[in-house]
Amino acid sequence: MLAPTLIPLIGLAAAIVTTVCWIPQAWRIIRTRDTRAISLPAYAGFAAGIALWLTYGLSLGDLPLILANSVTLGLQLTIVGLKLRYG
Repeated sequence: MLAPTLIPLIGLAAAIVTTVCWIPQAWRIIRTRDTRAISLPAYAGFAAGIALWLTYGLSLGDLPLILANSVTLGLQLTIVGLKLRYG
């Protein structure tokens, strides 16, 4: 069993890792404008799921969920927007 004080730290670590992992993808697309290898339905669906996670986090007042999903949603919407613009 995990110590109760450790649980929020695990949530925060998970939020950081799963958010930061999208930065290289977004940066590459911003830099190269090459979106041929990504799937618009997949990224749009993922963005919708992240928006739902953000709504869930807001309703709970859970700061790790709110912060991670806000940043991740911004990255995903950037990627989707660039995919729509550059195809």
